Amino acid sequence: MATALLIIDVQQALCTGEEECFEINRVIENINHMSIRARIAGVPVVFIQHEETDGPLVHNSAGWQLAEGLETEPEDIRVRKTTPDSFYQTHLQKLLQKEEIERLIICGLQTDYCVNATVRQALKLGYDVVLAADAHSTVDNGSLSAEDIIAEHNKDLARLTGSVARIDVMPAGEIRI
Repeated sequence: MATALLIIDVQQALCTGEEECFEINRVIENINHMSIRARIAGVPVVFIQHEETDGPLVHNSAGWQLAEGLETEPEDIRVRKTTPDSFYQTHLQKLLQKEEIERLIICGLQTDYCVNATVRQALKLGYDVVLAADAHSTVDNGSLSAEDIIAEHNKDLARLTGSVARIDVMPAGEIRI
């Protein structure tokens, strides 16, 4: 089954300062380990970057850039998006269809926004999804700690398996690439 690794919004503005996501260095390390394994296996690595018309994620601004410490290679694919759903009004779906991808390994930022929306849409589109349980993160939201939000999403998304496709949630190191 052809697989792709989607790395969502691991951008400088979400990895430093007041918007720094929970345990971001560990998350980036786990993502890097997965992307190295993916490249060795010939699995496409897709970096998705969120952009806004103002604020820290304006296209080409310092905050919009991929996070320092995130390992990239020239053959990696880049997708720009403007909504939490990485498929909405982007070329992601066409790209995956062209490569005959059926399985997506998903990681990145932020758990309760873009990761959640993309995982749910991928399932709806019929992709088997593996969410790297320890390679996505977010920030406290005023009601819940980031750690609780991550745990809750890992639990809830694992229950969403549908009749056509499934979601598996497991630590990055246990994912078969």
